[in-house]
Amino acid sequence: MEVAVRVLPEGVEPVGSIFDDLGTGGTVIEDPALSDSYRDAPADTQALDFSTEPQAWPQVKAYLPVDDRLEERLQRLRQALADLPLREKPELSTRELPETDWATAWQAYYKPVEVGRKLVVKPSWEDYQGSGERLIIELDPGMAFGSGTHATTVMCMELLEEYLRPGDRVIDVGTGSGILAVTAAKLGAGSVRAVDNDPVAVRVALENAELNGVTDKVEVLESDLLAMLAQGAAPADLLAANIIADVIIKLAADAARFLVPGGRFIASGIIKDRDKDVRTAINKAGFTVREIKRDGEWVAVLSVREA
Repeated sequence: MEVAVRVLPEGVEPVGSIFDDLGTGGTVIEDPALSDSYRDAPADTQALDFSTEPQAWPQVKAYLPVDDRLEERLQRLRQALADLPLREKPELSTRELPETDWATAWQAYYKPVEVGRKLVVKPSWEDYQGSGERLIIELDPGMAFGSGTHATTVMCMELLEEYLRPGDRVIDVGTGSGILAVTAAKLGAGSVRAVDNDPVAVRVALENAELNGVTDKVEVLESDLLAMLAQGAAPADLLAANIIADVIIKLAADAARFLVPGGRFIASGIIKDRDKDVRTAINKAGFTVREIKRDGEWVAVLSVREA
C-alpha cells in the first residue's frame, strides 16, 4: 500500500521520521513548489512561495505491505500525524498497488555483457547466443556488488585477461559477488582466495563459485587482507582490489607484503579525481605502475611489485 501525507514544508522531516519509526525503510518526497520554481524561474536563487493551499503542499510517501499489521500501523500513523504541532493538519491518503516482486524486477534489465577479447558475464537466468569462443562467467549478484556492467569491474576483468598467467595464485580483496575471483579461476589461475568482510557478499561469492564450477580453485573467506596477513597466508602472484580510492591507499603497503617480487596489483574503483593520490601511494609502497585504464569518471591501475 502506498501511504501519502500532504503536509506543510516544515512537516516534511517530522513525517519522514514517523514513517521511519513505522519501519517503511524509506520515503519519497514530492514538492510541487520546488519543481514549479525550477520550471518557471531558472535563476540560481529563487525564493519559494509556499502556498497555504493543501494541493500545493509537499507530499511524503512511503510503502507498507498489506498484511495483518497494516491497520495497526495506519492507526499509529494517524495518531502521530494528529500529534504534530503544525499550524495546518496533514492530509493522509492511501492506495493499494499491484503486487510486484521488487526484489527480482531488476533482473529484466540485466543482460549478458561481453568484456575484453574473450569474456562474457551472463546472468544465471539469461541465455547467451554469442560466440562460443568466449569464457562464460555465470553470475547472480544478489545483494552483493559486482554485476559486470560497472566500468570499475569491466576494467578489472580486462586487466585480469591481459596480466593473469596460468597457475597464478590470486587474491581478490573485497570480492563482492565474486565476479573477479570466478574470472581469475576461469582464466587459468591455480588458486584464488576471495575475501570480504561482509557475510552477505561471502555467501553470494561462494554461490557464484559453485554456479561456475570453480570451487576447487576458489576459496571464499569472511576476512580482510590484514587478518590474512596475520594468519601467515602464503604470498600471491596477483592481487585485485576493486574497492575505493581511500581503501586502496591504505591497502597499498600490505598489498606489497602480500605479493611475490614481480607480483601484479590491480587496483580499481578509483574516481578520477583521486587517481594521482592512489598512484602516489602505490609507488611509495614499492610498486611500479605499468598500465592505467580510464572509463568516464573511473580509473584502474595495474602495477608491479619491484624486487
